[in-house]
Amino acid sequence: MDDLFADRSIGNDSVSGRTLSRADIEALLTTNTRHLVDCDLEEADLSGLDLSRWTLERCNVRRTDFTGAKLAATLWQSCRGPFATFVGADLTEARFVSCDLNNSSLRGARLSATLFDRSKLTGADLSDAKAFDIAFEETLLIDAKLPSYAFRKQVLKRIDFSQADLRKCDFRDTIFEGCSLRDAHVTDARFDGADLRGADLGGLRLVDARRFRGATISREQAGQLLGELGLKVR
Repeated sequence: MDDLFADRSIGNDSVSGRTLSRADIEALLTTNTRHLVDCDLEEADLSGLDLSRWTLERCNVRRTDFTGAKLAATLWQSCRGPFATFVGADLTEARFVSCDLNNSSLRGARLSATLFDRSKLTGADLSDAKAFDIAFEETLLIDAKLPSYAFRKQVLKRIDFSQADLRKCDFRDTIFEGCSLRDAHVTDARFDGADLRGADLGGLRLVDARRFRGATISREQAGQLLGELGLKVR
């Protein structure tokens, strides 16, 4: 994926420090400009537009509507987008780096080979997305909705799934490093062969603990789980 972003730099084809409306973006589509820096697009309706391969750097996209937009191979760097809407958008091979997407909606979006790196997705809704080979790195997914996502055989590093909806997720043979599953909803999730020694399993109930059958946990975690079930370990 790296070669898709190799030629992106600030230059004559960028717009910086402006407040932009839908009409402004449509006008830019007739030019060579594909790079926005420090721009304000808050609450703009950009639904259905083709912004493929655009770069947005330190932009404000709070409550911006990207419903059904074509955003393939876009690069988002340090953008602020709480409550942004990406419903049904094509985010194939898009990359979000150090972005705030708290409480955003990505329902039904295409997330094939999409990367979220050091980003915040607390409360985000990723339900019904077409997610294939999606990657999260050092990302907050607290209270996020990710039912039926496949993480099989991945190495998850510093991902916070606390209170997240992980029903029917596939974590088979997955390795957790510095992650949290505290109070996550894991009904019908699969953990066969998973290495959970690097995960916080706090708040699990007896019915949830059974879902980890076939996974590897540490002795300390086992003691913690038994303690939360009211059993004393000596």
